[in-house]
Amino acid sequence: MATDARAFYSSHSSALTAGGTRTLGLAWIVYGVCRLAITVWLIAFTTTATLMFGALLTRVPDPYSLMTAFHIFYSAAIVWSGVSALLGIVAGLAMMTSQNAARPLVVAASLLALPELPFGVMLGTYTLTHTASRD
Repeated sequence: MATDARAFYSSHSSALTAGGTRTLGLAWIVYGVCRLAITVWLIAFTTTATLMFGALLTRVPDPYSLMTAFHIFYSAAIVWSGVSALLGIVAGLAMMTSQNAARPLVVAASLLALPELPFGVMLGTYTLTHTASRD
């Protein structure tokens, strides 16, 4: 089984061509711009999300600790989305210019994108499988 996989990878060692790298880089830039728009959206609706979550806490014994936890999770979601957006854009630009320098950025962007359904999973998995070493 392992020899079949080695034979497959050795026969397809140039599966990611220069054109494929540019296309993948463009996909990362588009993903980064979309994540940046989601980050702006999350920031713009912080007050609405807080009011909606607070409305659910009317019959809870300790609403203040839950509201603090909500603010922590919401802030973490904003930071995660912003970092994922910036890293995706930078990785996409790096992939479009040179493939060797882009590998650590692309791997980091792929790992941050994996929890985002559905496009982060698709783009992250595809990128990780094609940037993996074929030794």
